[in-house]
Amino acid sequence: MSFLGENKKYFFVLKSIELYNRFRAPEAEARLVDVREDGTVVVEFQGSFCHTCGIRDWVEDLAYVMKSLGGDAELKEYIEPEGEEDYKRVGVFRVSKVPDRFDEEWSTK
Repeated sequence: MSFLGENKKYFFVLKSIELYNRFRAPEAEARLVDVREDGTVVVEFQGSFCHTCGIRDWVEDLAYVMKSLGGDAELKEYIEPEGEEDYKRVGVFRVSKVPDRFDEEWSTK
């Protein structure tokens, strides 16, 4: 099996994060933290968005980016770290569908 085939979900999540950051940085920047054994992915979000209303929406937007690319994802857990983490939030997403094909939108620009 090819590298892409073995890592399709990982590649899809990375490309979704890249697109998310392209349109939302510097107010919000996402970074993949972990791909868990149960298939969920953990993404950290940093930026000044943490001091605005609708903070959870900034995190949940990553699921909508995945859907716009032909996948399907749901925010399963929203975490607000305590302490010095005022500019960070963490989202745990369940990615239930990855697109079958990768088109030019997926290419790194």
